[in-house]
Amino acid sequence: MTLESYNGDVQTVPQSENSPNDTEKERELFVPPLNFAMVDNGIFRSGFPEPVSFSFLQSLRLRSIIYLCPEPYPEVNVEFAKSNAIQVFQFGIERCKEPFVNIPDQVIREALQVLLDTENHPVLIHCKSGKHRTGCLVGCVRKIQRWCLSSIFDEYQRFAASKARISDQRFMELFDISNLRHSPLSFSCSNRC
Repeated sequence: MTLESYNGDVQTVPQSENSPNDTEKERELFVPPLNFAMVDNGIFRSGFPEPVSFSFLQSLRLRSIIYLCPEPYPEVNVEFAKSNAIQVFQFGIERCKEPFVNIPDQVIREALQVLLDTENHPVLIHCKSGKHRTGCLVGCVRKIQRWCLSSIFDEYQRFAASKARISDQRFMELFDISNLRHSPLSFSCSNRC
């Protein structure tokens, strides 16, 4: 049932719940993972994808997933990836809390190599909540795209909210992209400030 307004009066107008031409797939709800967003063409970010989000992820036609946690990927996620021909790249960054945050520079560099290879696109980057580890990797991508630090930090803080870490921002600020210059810079969102 839907509501329509007619001359100020609210009336109910009956509608068929299911049209005879609807298929089960067309009626399926797409539920994105927590903190889902598009980073750039073919690059997405999120928190850990639960099975309820698998239909949504299928619609993205992912080729790759970059998983930033050290824990083994759950079997249900492994099966989802296999059945959809999605390659999972795991870069185990320990979950840390300030003041003992240690984001491994070399691991971020290795993840960037996978991320910047367009053969792996479309790609989803995720950790547990899509805030800190994912935010640091995306922040480093933004440096490669030549975003100014205030824009990088603004994006990071939108996802981390009240849990934003000064140490993550310091890591992104000090991350040296000079030896990544050979990497492609043909993103759609380059030079944002």
